[in-house]
Amino acid sequence: MALTPKDYQQMSQEASPPSNTLKNATMAFLFGGGFCALGQSLLELLLARGMERDEASALVSLSLILLSVLLTALGLYDRVARVAGAGTQVPIAGFANAMSSSAIEFRSEGLILGLGAKMFSIAGPVLVDGISAAALYGVIYYFIL
Repeated sequence: MALTPKDYQQMSQEASPPSNTLKNATMAFLFGGGFCALGQSLLELLLARGMERDEASALVSLSLILLSVLLTALGLYDRVARVAGAGTQVPIAGFANAMSSSAIEFRSEGLILGLGAKMFSIAGPVLVDGISAAALYGVIYYFIL
């Protein structure tokens, strides 16, 4: 018996759990905004204590990356993601989670072929695109100014 596209779509809809879009969007907004607010609060605290803006910004970025990696290593990031949904994909946190979860998953294959190679399997395309875009922007900027 061959399935028609219409039959397949009906089976897929019956098997898929319904999602509450309003709840999902609200949770993503609250968790993503909370993570950003945490970063901004830390930045303001460091600036108030006399740290230079560039140094404070770098320290905040490193702190948020460390927090994401620790949550991933302890298995808490996935638990939070079940509730927060897309709110856990704030760029700095999501990227740190993607790299560290790949590294943790493949660490048994060794430092080079496991941890080193697999860590960049997800992050590699992002790095290539980012570096390429930066190089292209630099060339354009050079010839315009």
